Amino acid sequence: MAAGVLFDYEALTTRELRALSALNDSKQHTAEARERLYPLVMHSAAKVVVVSRCVRGIDTRGLHKTNLAALRDAVRGVTAGLAGEVLCLLDGFAVAEFEHPQRAIVDGDATSAAIAAASIVAKVTRDRFMHLADARHPGWEFAEHVGYSTPSHREAIQRLGVSPLHRMSFQSLAYQQLAL
Repeated sequence: MAAGVLFDYEALTTRELRALSALNDSKQHTAEARERLYPLVMHSAAKVVVVSRCVRGIDTRGLHKTNLAALRDAVRGVTAGLAGEVLCLLDGFAVAEFEHPQRAIVDGDATSAAIAAASIVAKVTRDRFMHLADARHPGWEFAEHVGYSTPSHREAIQRLGVSPLHRMSFQSLAYQQLAL
């Protein structure tokens, strides 16, 4: 998942600005805290775009290239229709073939409210998707591990094989030990 968030800071109330100060690197928040921040972001943002890519596309193009393309498409969606020069802040990586100036900020979700908000939106969307996947593909415990390689996830793959949601190109050391 990749997300882009645009804030119109001039249109935000003092209360909304104060509430947005709770934003931080999404990995620093619990899943419950991210769920509480999500409606705040959605209410305060002028525009939000979320982009997801399918497993087969990731396996074909590779995870990094696919992630950068999804990030580009999310930020392109957020900036669509904006007039004039818009500086786009991106978390960690610049994207190719992009029509606006950009600044890649390492650990950007710890320093930029917009990047932190996009990170929250992407993770909450991913977690919600994984909960739906858990109901549709029982046994792999997607709701528990939300896509991370955990011992119970690896055990489920060993027991059940891979689901249609598993990337076959994943090169985790933990996965290399499994007979897929």
